[in-house]
Amino acid sequence: MISGTNSIGNKASKQGKKTFKTFDPKQNKDTEWTFYEASSSEIDEAVALATEAFNMYKDCSGEKKAEFLEAIADEIEALGEELIDTYCKESGLPQGRAMGERGRTMGQLRAFAKVLKEGSWVEAVIEKAQPNREPMPKSDIRKMLFPLGPVVVFGASNFPLAFSTAGGDTASALAAGCPVIVKSHPMHAGTGELVSSAIIKAAEKTGMPNGVFSNLNSSGIEVGQQLVKHPKVKGVGFTGSIKGGTSLYKLANERDEPIPVFAEMGSINPVVVLPSALENDSDAWATKYASSITLGAGQFCTNPGLVLAVKGEKLDGFIKTLSEEILKLEPTCMLHPNIYAKYNEGKKELSAQSGVTITADYKKDTNANTAKPSILKVSGADFLANTKLHTEVFGPFSVVVICGDTAEMENILNHLEGQLTGTILGSEEDLENNSGVVDALQSRVGRILFNGVPTGVEVNSSMVHGGPFPATTDPRFTSVGTSAIKRWVRPVSFQDWPNKLLPLALQNENPLKITRLVEGEYTKN
Repeated sequence: MISGTNSIGNKASKQGKKTFKTFDPKQNKDTEWTFYEASSSEIDEAVALATEAFNMYKDCSGEKKAEFLEAIADEIEALGEELIDTYCKESGLPQGRAMGERGRTMGQLRAFAKVLKEGSWVEAVIEKAQPNREPMPKSDIRKMLFPLGPVVVFGASNFPLAFSTAGGDTASALAAGCPVIVKSHPMHAGTGELVSSAIIKAAEKTGMPNGVFSNLNSSGIEVGQQLVKHPKVKGVGFTGSIKGGTSLYKLANERDEPIPVFAEMGSINPVVVLPSALENDSDAWATKYASSITLGAGQFCTNPGLVLAVKGEKLDGFIKTLSEEILKLEPTCMLHPNIYAKYNEGKKELSAQSGVTITADYKKDTNANTAKPSILKVSGADFLANTKLHTEVFGPFSVVVICGDTAEMENILNHLEGQLTGTILGSEEDLENNSGVVDALQSRVGRILFNGVPTGVEVNSSMVHGGPFPATTDPRFTSVGTSAIKRWVRPVSFQDWPNKLLPLALQNENPLKITRLVEGEYTKN
């Protein structure tokens, strides 16, 4: 049952005077639920509870935290059809997408639980004392990772489950030992409330401290700003626009005590089409990319918004097939009227740029908030000269850049902003013959694909969902996969510490039986 309240630890609260509703984009009307915007006192209470909870939660064993994460996954599953129905109503996305995203969300939680049970993620390092070393004795120094403290997570508009209330940021922060305060996304506050109830129920069942999780509603930016500026908050996770992410990053760095903001933001995910792909598989790749560009109404941060290839008849054929195939696909509903409006504004602005030709533009009538896909083409020279054409248009949209030769292609890649992904289509021989292009692309992205599509992000230990700015605020980290836990920790060294008073991960006997780096060698001894 959705009440529209804020969750301050295990307490439902509605002190705020301001209310708002979520929106059903398919029906093009408000939903029936009313939500209370969090007040300043509720924000302070949530942060105070999280700070108090941290004192206990940071010392919970890996097994205990794993039990908590697994219980969250179980409780999300137990929400059943109510969660799926609410998700679909607030997002306009189909039931299959909702069920798939729920499965991914539960899978992430269970993957982090597995990491916690194994335990080696703390990166224990031991350098033993050498009291008789000449000319100076060597101290015993041991190092491991410790959680930062309370973390604020912002829900994402385009993934109401996997990147929101119990998504990757929350799962990784809880795994690291950090209490989490979620600033729920206003487009799917009902979905967020249901998931919050699952997290709180799991916390109570597994004996977690009150305040290990809170969920705050807000239709504007004020609640998020207050949370980021709060002196007891120690880190921020964000998935969304460049404007939103950079604003939070600036706020966090203007604090008396600056804190890290891990923001995953804009990306046009360039696709490089090399000669053999055009020669041998042009129509197949064009058809596959028409589907990738329109997947989920193009509302993926890994949507292929830029295609680069060298001019010629084969490229002309690729563009023709891509344009024809994308118009055969039934347009789908976008997440919200605001997103729909911004998509149309962005498409219109880029279509009007000098040197741009529209090769596909869906003309048939559609239902409310349904995005009409579009493909543009432009020369490499015009693309280089106009950085507006580098802008992400969030939706089923892509620009094909016709390069004069591979040297121009390499130059374009070297002038691109940072991206989440880059893809190369071709043969192994193409890769060997175009090493400059490959190197240029690799320098701009967090994940480089060969003969695939960038939409679809696997959750595992080797995934990197990040990249140079403005794709993210810190390219050293990923927001997807088990390595995401590294964002919420810091290293601490213990020098000449009594063995029995060291953390278990650093004690001589290795009671946790984890892999450690002992004097340069990985061992469980």
